[in-house]
Amino acid sequence: MTQSRDMLISLADTPYYHCISRCVRRAFLCGNDKYSGQSFEHRRQWMIDRIRHLTHVFSIEVCAYAIMSNHYHLVLYVNEEASLTCSDDEICVRWSQIYTLSPLVVRWQKGELTSDIQKEAALEIIAKWRKRLSSISWFMRCLNEFIAVKANKEDKCKGRFWEGRFKSQALLDENALLTCMAYVDLNPIRAKMASSVDKSEYTSVFERIHNKSNETEKSHEVENTRLVKFIGAEHQDEAQGIHFTLIDYLELVDWTGRIIREGKRGAISSQAPALLISLGLDNDTWLSLANDFGKEYHGAVGSLEELALFASHTGKKWISGQNKLRQIYH
Repeated sequence: MTQSRDMLISLADTPYYHCISRCVRRAFLCGNDKYSGQSFEHRRQWMIDRIRHLTHVFSIEVCAYAIMSNHYHLVLYVNEEASLTCSDDEICVRWSQIYTLSPLVVRWQKGELTSDIQKEAALEIIAKWRKRLSSISWFMRCLNEFIAVKANKEDKCKGRFWEGRFKSQALLDENALLTCMAYVDLNPIRAKMASSVDKSEYTSVFERIHNKSNETEKSHEVENTRLVKFIGAEHQDEAQGIHFTLIDYLELVDWTGRIIREGKRGAISSQAPALLISLGLDNDTWLSLANDFGKEYHGAVGSLEELALFASHTGKKWISGQNKLRQIYH
């Protein structure tokens, strides 16, 4: 039975979520249609451009992403505080970048409202927009609807483009976050779409490696994706950021990608990456997670204590995969 999004997302427990949307069409989201010979690879850039735009509108940032042929992955960070500290005027400016403003709010902006009742009504609308700008559901809606309309127009057809609702998975601690990010970044490697992470286009690890935010396109500055920064262990007092170094993360993902690609599980180097040691995971456990994270675990991932809190806050009695998680996240 379909669960309400309130049973899947609890910002009181974690601001980090893994989201997946899958396309229903034979022609795929961004792949090649072997029947017609038509390529839809250009749609990958549609996705990247839209994600970049939305991260500058919403109080939501991206930890990792991968745009595949018939689906995509996002690991999102909800910065609820950023939305709460925005002025009402800024909320209006942000909302106007994706939707037409209410005529009542436009009059409020111009100072044309004289009735207290009208002013209160306008502020109530703005408060609703403020809440939506830190909502994963609204972020995904603004992404999927935009791409569906654009793809349908290109295909000259109507109908559903996405396979029902997007799936979401709560990442309750740093172990879960880092393993999920690596799982997402390694998607093209597992699918044999890329031979190495530095060639794995349309992923966050490719953007981080090549510093895509510094490139320009058509003489205009490219709007870079708001990727959550790696701030290193020495900066753990900072409010935002992933408390590991980017170099350690890239080393771990590259190391894992080479093993997955070459199929040398029996010949893994004894010199494990530093971040793998920090996470407290052995080689075999890590490789299993890097391959099957999205298949084996659903709803939420984290320590048993955090899973129990998440379950109580979302009205659940049980979180799927607890027995396996008991062996890994302890």
